Amino acid sequence: MTLASPASPEVSITVTDLTMRFPVYGVDAKSLKKHLARVTVGGSLAKSIAGATEVTAISNLNLKLRPGDRLGLIGHNGSGKTTLLRALSGAYEPDQGQIEVRGRIAALLDLSLGIDPSATGIDNIRLRGRIAGLSAREIESRMDEIAEFTGLGPFLAMPMKTYSAGMQARLAFAVATSVEADVLLMDEWIAVGDAQFQKLAHRRLLDLVERAGILVLASHEVDLLRLYCNKVMRMDSGVASPVMDIRKLDELMAA
Repeated sequence: MTLASPASPEVSITVTDLTMRFPVYGVDAKSLKKHLARVTVGGSLAKSIAGATEVTAISNLNLKLRPGDRLGLIGHNGSGKTTLLRALSGAYEPDQGQIEVRGRIAALLDLSLGIDPSATGIDNIRLRGRIAGLSAREIESRMDEIAEFTGLGPFLAMPMKTYSAGMQARLAFAVATSVEADVLLMDEWIAVGDAQFQKLAHRRLLDLVERAGILVLASHEVDLLRLYCNKVMRMDSGVASPVMDIRKLDELMAA
């Protein structure tokens, strides 16, 4: 995978003949475990080789995105959407093919990543900020704004293990959306917190999306895709459809 400098003159994503495979060990051909393995990473299952079942999560995918593209990924659970997002973020290396991403990436894929239950909310803001690619100086300069947006007040001085799941999600969301990104990758965890916080979250996300050059969003929510995206692509057992205009969403979902 090639990650170009954030100072690149043109933000872009170019994926050429991408194939992603995962070996799954100790899985019998007719077992429930095999079914769960497919659902976990998506794609299709090959024959067992040397005790491992090979899962092809993405097969020969080609994709080109340019500034202004907002791509929605659709498909059932296990179709390869999250695997593609992780590959674009650099978390997974291609087995075959190439990925070139020009611009600074913000990957909003896992709200629980990097959370330290024993540390305070403030310390977790710093930790999550570093994971998101912010420098220590950038984190401190944004600390007041992030802390205010969480709405957690004095709880920020308490250990995260005392937080409810909703409180943890609010903190993680506030940090994840404080970044400046050329390429924004988002999985389907946008609806966090109560109704009031969700309104604030959507406004914050819309602002973040408007500032980003490219968005790739995986979701089952039709209204969400129409709100954020202008293009759509369907994943089915690791195989991608052609990229279509978002106005073709209903047609693509029915295919």
